[in-house]
Amino acid sequence: MPLPRVLVVGGGFAGVECLRRLEKILRPGEAELVLVSPDDYQLYLPLLPHVASGLLTPQSVAVSLRRRLRRSRYIPGIAVGVDPGQRRVSVLTAEGPQRDLHYDILLLAAGSTTRLLGIPGVSEYALGMKTLAQAAYLRDHVIGQLDAAAIATDPQERAERLRFVVVGGGYAGTETAAALHLLTQAAVNRFPRLDPSQLSWHLVDIAPRLLPEIGEHLGDKAIQALRKRGIEISLETSVTRLTPRSVELTDGRTLPTRTLVWTAGVAASPLVKTVEADLVGGRLATTPQMDVPGAPGVFAVGDAAAVPDLARGEGFITPPTAQHSQRQGKAVARNIAATLRGRPMKPYYHRDLGLVVDLGDAYAVSRPLGIELSGLPAQAVARGYHLFALPTLTARARVAANWALNATTGDDFVSTGFQRGRPATLPHFEHTELYQGEKSLPA
Repeated sequence: MPLPRVLVVGGGFAGVECLRRLEKILRPGEAELVLVSPDDYQLYLPLLPHVASGLLTPQSVAVSLRRRLRRSRYIPGIAVGVDPGQRRVSVLTAEGPQRDLHYDILLLAAGSTTRLLGIPGVSEYALGMKTLAQAAYLRDHVIGQLDAAAIATDPQERAERLRFVVVGGGYAGTETAAALHLLTQAAVNRFPRLDPSQLSWHLVDIAPRLLPEIGEHLGDKAIQALRKRGIEISLETSVTRLTPRSVELTDGRTLPTRTLVWTAGVAASPLVKTVEADLVGGRLATTPQMDVPGAPGVFAVGDAAAVPDLARGEGFITPPTAQHSQRQGKAVARNIAATLRGRPMKPYYHRDLGLVVDLGDAYAVSRPLGIELSGLPAQAVARGYHLFALPTLTARARVAANWALNATTGDDFVSTGFQRGRPATLPHFEHTELYQGEKSLPA
């Protein structure tokens, strides 16, 4: 008799933590454990701005799934459809046509994609910061703009190439703007033909406050620090249209630019829409036990799931953060094991431990356990938190060594030519077009 199959979709925090815990809880003869993910690594998303700015190498934040998982079978591919009635998942792989995988228990931890909001030009011309490839490409692009500006004979072209716009005032956008601004400030000194005063950085957000999740006081501290460095911050402002050479804003301004980084929120993976179940804010509605009502045998966690936040009270759902995803993965593993063994499940409960925002240049704002910190002490907390949260000792050693090396030797500002000559759009990098009828992964 075949073993019951536990199929996990998504190799992020939640999916990998679930499988690691199941490998410990379940005996080898209790279940077959299978993971479907497009990448053979677990990405530590919070440090992507450090990859884009060159503080860290890409490998530092990409932890091998084969190093973390011992008994689970890994299938490279993208899940594009779920049929709860037949208990199967449709998967696209680079090696062949679409295939269907049967499951007895399914965990949807497929993560999220960048929310585009239907604004003209964004899907064609904006750059993202959601994947490792996007971070590596963005670094190359920024350095490439400095190269092009240095040889430009047209003042208008030079101004366009030296203006950089980041849309989104959350953690990703704020840290990306801060990190890349520092990169260009340091790099421009290696370009004798460029005037550092011509560099222009803009951070744009529709909200009335920067970093609203971290509180008004620390948000104001972050604004002061960024403006002091020369970053222009426009709040209660959004984008109406993006072209290859400019961005039009809702306040009436048109900014000539060749670079717009789009970090204005995330949306659950399109996979969740293939499940015939209720959605809350585009995420799969779950019970406190993280199972999906109306879809027997299906659980959902992380960015793809609207899990009730019992620590905050009725009506709240957990935010899409790495902190919750990691803990939900461990908690759902216990519930999956309980289901296999015919035992009762337990609700997910976690009180937020705090937030950290690393702005570089020995400055950060942090709120560990409700204690507000700014400056160098906050950065020590932020980097200490990241080192602790990284999933392996190898990853921690690589990140610490990269930070130390960059602090002592600086950066060579090398452009690797990554993705040169290939599409660099948000849909291409995040494979969202595969949910609209494509039948195979790009080579």
